[in-house]
Amino acid sequence: MIIGKKNHPPYWLDWLLERFCAPHLWEEVQGDLHERYQLRLKQKGINKAYWFYFTDVVSYLRPAFYKRKHATQLLYTDMFQHNLLLAYRTFKRFKGSFFINLIGLSLGIACTLLIYLWISNELHIDTFHEKDHRLFQIMENRKTARGIETGASGLFAEILVRDMPQVEYGVTVTPPNFFPKFTLRTENQNVKAVGKYVGKDFLSVFSYDLVQGQQDKVLIQPDAIVLSESTALRLFNTTNNLIGKTIEWQVVNMKKPCVITGIIKDVPSGSSEQFDFLLPFEAFQNVMGMGKEITWNTNSPFHNYVVVKENTNLDQFQHTLDHLLKTRNSTAKDISLFLKLYSKNYLYGTYENGVQVGGRIVYVQLFSLIALFILLIAGINFMNLATARASRRIKEIGIKKAIGASRFILILQYLSESLLMAFCSLLLALLMVVLLLPQFNQLTGKQIHLDWDLQMIASFVGITFFTGLIAGSYPAFYLSGFKPTTILKGIVPTSWSEIWTRKGLVVFQFTLSVIFIVSVIVIYKQIEFVQHNNLGYDKDHIIYLETEGKIANQSEVFLARLKNIPGVVNASSLSGYIINSYQSSGGNTTELVWNGENIRYNSLGINYDLIETLGITIKEGRSFSNAFPSDSAKIIVNETFVKRLGLANPVGQIVDGREILGVTKDFHFQSPHEKIPPTIFRLERQYNSTIVANIQAGKEKAVLEQLAIFYKNYNPGFVFDYRFLNQDYQTLYVAEQRVAILSRYFAGLAIVISCLGLFGLATFTAERRRKEIGIRKVLGSSEWGIIYLLSGEFTRIVLLSITLALPVSYVIASDWLKGFAYRISLHPWYFITAGLVALGTAWLTVGIQAVKAAHINPSQCLKDE
Repeated sequence: MIIGKKNHPPYWLDWLLERFCAPHLWEEVQGDLHERYQLRLKQKGINKAYWFYFTDVVSYLRPAFYKRKHATQLLYTDMFQHNLLLAYRTFKRFKGSFFINLIGLSLGIACTLLIYLWISNELHIDTFHEKDHRLFQIMENRKTARGIETGASGLFAEILVRDMPQVEYGVTVTPPNFFPKFTLRTENQNVKAVGKYVGKDFLSVFSYDLVQGQQDKVLIQPDAIVLSESTALRLFNTTNNLIGKTIEWQVVNMKKPCVITGIIKDVPSGSSEQFDFLLPFEAFQNVMGMGKEITWNTNSPFHNYVVVKENTNLDQFQHTLDHLLKTRNSTAKDISLFLKLYSKNYLYGTYENGVQVGGRIVYVQLFSLIALFILLIAGINFMNLATARASRRIKEIGIKKAIGASRFILILQYLSESLLMAFCSLLLALLMVVLLLPQFNQLTGKQIHLDWDLQMIASFVGITFFTGLIAGSYPAFYLSGFKPTTILKGIVPTSWSEIWTRKGLVVFQFTLSVIFIVSVIVIYKQIEFVQHNNLGYDKDHIIYLETEGKIANQSEVFLARLKNIPGVVNASSLSGYIINSYQSSGGNTTELVWNGENIRYNSLGINYDLIETLGITIKEGRSFSNAFPSDSAKIIVNETFVKRLGLANPVGQIVDGREILGVTKDFHFQSPHEKIPPTIFRLERQYNSTIVANIQAGKEKAVLEQLAIFYKNYNPGFVFDYRFLNQDYQTLYVAEQRVAILSRYFAGLAIVISCLGLFGLATFTAERRRKEIGIRKVLGSSEWGIIYLLSGEFTRIVLLSITLALPVSYVIASDWLKGFAYRISLHPWYFITAGLVALGTAWLTVGIQAVKAAHINPSQCLKDE
């Protein structure tokens, strides 16, 4: 049996001895055994030498020589306490660096924690439903001449329950904003509330907590209604004993009595859809005169959801679903169906040519990167100050290495310091978060709370631990790598790589800061453009209110009297909303076939004078007029509609059975991200749900006071609840407004943290070159010469940062602007301004220390010489 080389004992016996023998004895014992082995090898040969070495090793495998785990634990505990003590003494000794690092890391961690809370909230929207992993919305891809259009499928979900055994539940639901607010009425109370028509299994599909009533029966009867707790309190001042009571609902001029069959808890803030009560979808079918029979040919503007059974193969299910549609609906050759997880709709709602390309998840990713960059900027301060001040700790490192401290022990020490600094910063950061959270909620439109559950605590600790490791890793490896022989000679080892690394970190800081500043400028200018761009209609002096009560049945009389009020320029009505409706324009998205192509357009039912009230310009033809009764069979179209159909002389032409009466200039009722769609106006006077009035500029307050008095007298028991059209338009880009505000804070924070680090480095540079400054002043250097000497290096660093940041920021800004249908051009002054702001801030930061150093008395610098 020969193991190992001839002149060396068996390696496996050495390994066995090392594993069992106490560390402080192992080296001595192994040395003795190796000497005996060499002696026996010469005297008795290799086989006997191996045998005796084996017996010697076995003889040491006894308790007296075993490793003692408690001793190791005690050693690590002592070492940890020792490192904490050293960190405390270091912080106390270098107070300036300590406070710069504490403030920088606290700001960075506080910002990151707030972003984490926002991201966590976004990721959990709509995930509270019990059947979340099996709950899907039926979607469709429709092939058109301009590509593939993706949207909600109008195929009724109930038909899938009937024809596909893999489906457990299916419900049809009216989309958000399908109706204006309902009026719920008791004997002595009128309440405005948001309602939804839903299928009978709605509460089996979605997990909205039913506190009163039977889940499988509350939506069976067509005259049923399920109220939220807050709505019940508004109507009855109680939630008890309400089952079986009768109330009345009204929307536009439709009203019906209904019986309360259930009470649900208020819709949680984690739901993307908010509503106050539920009505059976059968009630909607009855009111609208819809047939109850549904087939694969039935299409609708409604949203449809299914819950598939456990262990369903989704790929196979979708293939079968698409196959059934094409075989049972001969007109669906250009339509393909697919299922989308309901909880993904909120974050992944944007499609291009049939492919999911983003949505709100883009902002989640953006803010995740911002949080990481803010942490890196804060950590870089710690790295730079720790490495720049290495000369202060050089003797400590040399002595420790000379008496046997390993590099690993030193790395642990410096990492302990950075982690301790990070956790001290966490305490201050948590205080900032608690104080700023209400304002942060107001800014983001969220209802975020500090729950202090295990996940949140673990996340906060993990973020802090990550920050400490990132901040301390480079200093730990850098400082622990010094050679004791060089250190104890009084030589501070420096290298070009160390200097350039430190400069590179500062360049990275200011590069990110400049990118943030450019982003702030571009976002601000784009929002300003959106706010002041000519939309093709007057949005600034327009108010609207929903029809209810007496107005719903006598809207023409109300409009006539409204127009007579001084200060009201004009008034009219329309069906649905102008802005922010369920189909962008406030009407129905309809389809017509023109020259063999399916063309989708928006259709909006309006009353006389609406076009004039909104200030929309008629380009060709004329507007609707009550002098021509035949106008009810005609339509008015926008320029985009004419271009889409390729009409040369549109006025008088027949489209889809109706004559074109006039053509308006394009107007933008949609989100800034959407292009103007083809749109038609049709004359609709019976079911108009919204009153619109144009108020004379400068007299808004007086006119609104008169309107409130008139409304109260005309419609007693109802509140004059109006909104300005401009307010609704602003909701279309509220996400961009919030990004703009947050980006300003993030940019300011990045600059502040970067300048803190720059201030620390400038202070240290001035201290290190103190004697040089004294000698230069003695030799006749001016104060401006000293200032230039100290600030020149940092100026070059910041200029390099600007040079690197500008092309990157241009690419980022261009990519962000692509999401807008109408956008600004990127002017050079945006980037020049950002560079000047960064450079000016850096000059101010460094200049304070440079001026202070330039005014120093040379005798104070050279007194030790």
